[in-house]
Amino acid sequence: MRILIVLACAATVLTFLFKWRYRVVNTLLAISFLRKLAVIISMNMPAIRAKVLPGLFKTQS
Repeated sequence: MRILIVLACAATVLTFLFKWRYRVVNTLLAISFLRKLAVIISMNMPAIRAKVLPGLFKTQS
């Protein structure tokens, strides 16, 4: 019975996090330390770095 209650609570929390995922992400990224950490982690991923960096340093003629 206790496991059922824990699973129901976890499912409820996950449902609300999914429903308000963008609000949660914006709230977390408003904290400068977490924003810097997210940038550092994402720039260590080669696929993301390959897509982002060429667009940042493109010169317009």
